[in-house]
Amino acid sequence: MANVRLKFYGTKESKTDRVNLECFATNDKDIYIEINTPGYPPNFICLDIPTAIKLAKVLRNEINIAKEVEND
Repeated sequence: MANVRLKFYGTKESKTDRVNLECFATNDKDIYIEINTPGYPPNFICLDIPTAIKLAKVLRNEINIAKEVEND
């Protein structure tokens, strides 16, 4: 498995542009999600593959709901 980390930043509009979320996989096939907020210790959550898939589905659903509100 490639050693890849994805980092996402908050939006300036929400004043969370300095907060970042980082996702990376481990060798034991877990997915780690780290949230960094300046001035605070980082927060982690470790998900197994089925739980990460469920999270992805929930996020996709929430994105679709947000798009519908945006289009109204």
